[in-house]
Amino acid sequence: MSNLLVIGASSGMGAAIVDIARSEGKQVFAISRNPVEHAFKHFECKVLSDPLPEIQEPLHGLVYCPGSINLKPFTRLKPEDFTLDFELNVLGAVRCLQFYHSNLLAANFASVVMFSTVAVQTGFPYHASVATSKGAIEGLTRTLAAEWAPTIRVNAIAPSLTDTPLAERLLREDSKKQAAAIRHPLKRVGEANDLANMALFLLSDKASWITGQILHVDGGISSIRS
Repeated sequence: MSNLLVIGASSGMGAAIVDIARSEGKQVFAISRNPVEHAFKHFECKVLSDPLPEIQEPLHGLVYCPGSINLKPFTRLKPEDFTLDFELNVLGAVRCLQFYHSNLLAANFASVVMFSTVAVQTGFPYHASVATSKGAIEGLTRTLAAEWAPTIRVNAIAPSLTDTPLAERLLREDSKKQAAAIRHPLKRVGEANDLANMALFLLSDKASWITGQILHVDGGISSIRS
């Protein structure tokens, strides 16, 4: 049985990853601020401030899910906005990856998945803060993939707008959701399972020759127009 650590596991993409991973027979360790029903073991923890929980078992996979959607005109963003986004998206991931590096090594062959955003490759208005921090995630992904090869694979997923609690205020009205869907060539916004299935593919042996990649799961919006 493989061991998987999901950080930010209580809602949205993290919760979907836990549910699918458990259905596939994986032993899931979960870190979040809120309870997680289906995890093998749950740790209540704020990754930026609390001591990270010790895990004795080797980890065959680690997924870092915390993120932010802080959309404002650039002139209204304060330096603190950039700092808060960077801390959550990047420094939280750095802290977890350093802490659990030995667990990943103990698995002999492991995989890490992080999350970027389509807004890094494709410029969107009002995304300056989140695109800056997620751009750093893409750089971290490629650097660690090189540094940790061949023992640990490292990839990231770059989604477009996805229907999760994080994006609730952007999609709570049907008119907003329909407008967002129309902008995508596949004419819908993403669902949590779209991202969870890609994450679990990247964690699996089926992706054993994939590392250092940013996979765009975005309804086609980053590369085609229709």
